[in-house]
Amino acid sequence: MSLVYLNGRFLPIEQACVSVMDRGFLFGDGVYEVIPAYGGHLFRLMAHLDRLDASLAAVRIANPCDRAAWRDLLQTLVDEAGAGDHGIYLQVTRGADIKRDHAFPVAEVKPTVFAMASPLHAPDPVRVEAGASARVMADTRWARCDIKAITLLPNVLLRQAALDAGDDEAILVRDGEVLEGSASSLFIVTDGVLVTPPKSAMLLPGVTRDLVLSLAERHGLPWAERPVSEQALRTADEIWLTSSTREVMAVTRLDGELVGAGRPGPIWRRMADWYQACKAELRTGGIAHEYARAGCRRNALRVSMQLPDQGLRARAARIPRACAGADS
Repeated sequence: MSLVYLNGRFLPIEQACVSVMDRGFLFGDGVYEVIPAYGGHLFRLMAHLDRLDASLAAVRIANPCDRAAWRDLLQTLVDEAGAGDHGIYLQVTRGADIKRDHAFPVAEVKPTVFAMASPLHAPDPVRVEAGASARVMADTRWARCDIKAITLLPNVLLRQAALDAGDDEAILVRDGEVLEGSASSLFIVTDGVLVTPPKSAMLLPGVTRDLVLSLAERHGLPWAERPVSEQALRTADEIWLTSSTREVMAVTRLDGELVGAGRPGPIWRRMADWYQACKAELRTGGIAHEYARAGCRRNALRVSMQLPDQGLRARAARIPRACAGADS
């Protein structure tokens, strides 16, 4: 039985329902995060929650949970999901109003809070060794791509266009500058230097992107944040795509042409090893817990719980009432 969290309840996914008047359903009015968990440990949780804070603030939705509550909620889903690695999806919408109206609700509306855990499978080693194929496409998204909004139709269409062309990902170009993939951050390697576009409203501030830069700094790999032209992309020695689920993937074919020698490059191999070592350290508890460093305190207010399991009831009791969200 797969459990999800919805507005203060851990319940079977088949029983999870939201109002048809929810603004996430009607307008895509909400934000989300995807957080990996390796060996039962949430990966870079505080960085993901920082980005969630920024997205919620940008769309003017009050964060329904504090850091301690988010951690308790998400860790419960990880623990209940069992052995193996998992991807945690969390979503916060503006909630359900009494009518459909583009304007924000006049009356106070509680946000809808949803989260679930799904199995997270490591990238296929054969595909990793072969590398990905990508296609350059015009960026047709909106002007606030730094918000991790659930309104993903442009990304969906771009990704599907790449798949229809026989490629794995679309690499997006706007005004001559390469920004990111439809669902990934972008890096190139030129003359031994790792380069990624600087953060702006035109691209998502990737958590995995930031980790890659931290690993480069730690291991003495030269790197730079600077604009990347389409020409620089096409003449790069190596091209990488990164995301929480894709990890660090080399692009070996761009618009049907080989990138470099047509296989993952030597600098990518170094980064891939560093990234996997970071994951392995987390699995064994070698990385200091981000939650502990944050000095958060748990709030022992009770929320409703539909399942009889007393352990789950006890854990739900540590999640603040504010995290319960709208009535489901």
